[in-house]
Amino acid sequence: MRSLLRHRDTLVHLAATHTPHIQKALTQMHLQFHHVRSDLTGGTGVAMLDAILAGERDPAVLAGHRDRRVKASHETIAKALVGEYRPEHLFTLRQALDAYRQYPRLLGECAREGQHLLGAFAATIAPAQHPLPAAPASRRKVRGTPRSPGCALRLERDRVLGTDLPQVPGLQPPTVHTLFAELGADLSPFPSGAHVASWLGLCPDHRLSGGPILSVKTRPGKHRVATALRRAAQSLFRSQSVLGRVFRRRRATRGAPKAITATAHKLARLIYHVVTTRQPYDESRLAAAEATPRRHSESRLRAQARALGFQLVPVLEPSVS
Repeated sequence: MRSLLRHRDTLVHLAATHTPHIQKALTQMHLQFHHVRSDLTGGTGVAMLDAILAGERDPAVLAGHRDRRVKASHETIAKALVGEYRPEHLFTLRQALDAYRQYPRLLGECAREGQHLLGAFAATIAPAQHPLPAAPASRRKVRGTPRSPGCALRLERDRVLGTDLPQVPGLQPPTVHTLFAELGADLSPFPSGAHVASWLGLCPDHRLSGGPILSVKTRPGKHRVATALRRAAQSLFRSQSVLGRVFRRRRATRGAPKAITATAHKLARLIYHVVTTRQPYDESRLAAAEATPRRHSESRLRAQARALGFQLVPVLEPSVS
């Protein structure tokens, strides 16, 4: 399973290498589509690329493939699609798009093979007795590519892990797959979540010399799980969850790199607790633990208001009749 998921990561990186080739072909044709739509491989981008390769040259018709959720207007997209469609650049565009489309098919095969391999692992829960929460709908689907068996793979993964880890804010399915491939479903060899964080190099490394502390920086290393948890922590920047508020507060006081490492440390401890106890993620317990910083902020604001001659008045929420 570890070899398969590492191979899948390689395929994802290889697929990303073809996006600059698509961009280069469009730039050589003087098409400025990247100024109005950053994602060339999304639904709108792929539909327009297919129309261009099919022979359509009218900018207004090409802009008609715009998805209603795209913020750029129809007129703006039409102006960005005025260019010089030379045959050599159309050839490179077609090959780059065809090469990119091969990888979703390969990723779908990896997902089916992963589902088959997960079936050999012993179950820790019975899905019929412990139904899983609904998975969020996928927002990304490339036209002309097969749909991967995400639901079946999710059921097999959660049957083995005994919990639905993507319910933890910041943990997407690829991150959970990396955790399972590198650590497995049994974290009992680690005495506590702090030991997991230390093993991943996400905790301070106190270096002493005759008593004085020389450095508290984390140990250098490129562990796959630590890298995945750092990416998960960075994705919490706009999250409205408790973890998102914790990350933004640490980022404002310590800076982005230290905040990412500290939040990844917290995620490692949360994952250990959820996997070892087989309990669903409960944000209320984390919110109770984070109530102290809120009280400190409120006390500080009240002291500042008194010093300036003001008084803080709480806003009462309207009652629902």
